[in-house]
Amino acid sequence: MSGHSKWANIKHQKAAADKKKGKIFSRLGKEIMVAAKMGGGDPAANPRLRAALTAARAANMPNANIDRAIKKGCGELGDVVFKEIVYEGYAPGGVGVMVECLTDNSNRSTSEVRFAFDRNNGNMATSGAVARMFTRQAHFVITGEWADEDKLMDLVLDAGANDLIVEDGVAEIWADPENFEALVKVFADRQIPTDEAEIIRRPDTTVEIADPGIARQVLRLIDRLEDLDDVQLVTANFEIADEIADQLEDEE
Repeated sequence: MSGHSKWANIKHQKAAADKKKGKIFSRLGKEIMVAAKMGGGDPAANPRLRAALTAARAANMPNANIDRAIKKGCGELGDVVFKEIVYEGYAPGGVGVMVECLTDNSNRSTSEVRFAFDRNNGNMATSGAVARMFTRQAHFVITGEWADEDKLMDLVLDAGANDLIVEDGVAEIWADPENFEALVKVFADRQIPTDEAEIIRRPDTTVEIADPGIARQVLRLIDRLEDLDDVQLVTANFEIADEIADQLEDEE
């Protein structure tokens, strides 16, 4: 799930969303399969597959899983048919939500996503109503010794990054999608490990949530959406006030 602009402010949310490694690997595997099916199994000639493999390795996805997903996408292990669908909606508090799916049954996906919105005080929106609030961006997260502005600034700017945020031992790098591969190469050449490396929707503006009740409702809806098998990524344009985030983290 991608929500706030400050990755460090939502670590507790991401930890909850990432507790099921099987779900993460399933999501990454689907993306690898679709990328391989659309552009072939050679990463050198398939930019989408290269991006998917980078994200998979950042998540420590086993090589056996990666190889199997590529073979499935290329038809070596049976044909794979997935359709890409993006749903738009609103969470409580006027928060915009984008739900990206890869599915073999669009009727099932639509029903499940709509049900999740309806049962968690949200509502579906028409196409384009929420998408206009977001811009697709390359996104990287780095932790550890390399999460240092002095170490990263020149490297990432030279590779085309347009934003670097370092806070509480976490570095976020944002760039236009066309600069994704240049940044991947820089990190690989310098042996800088990335916790996340993918192209996602970044909110142009965020909705500040200062009410713990609304915050709980928003997070509950996000969790329900992310639990759906067909959902690949949920992005929302909210930011929880630090004191509320700390309160929610203490409740877990």
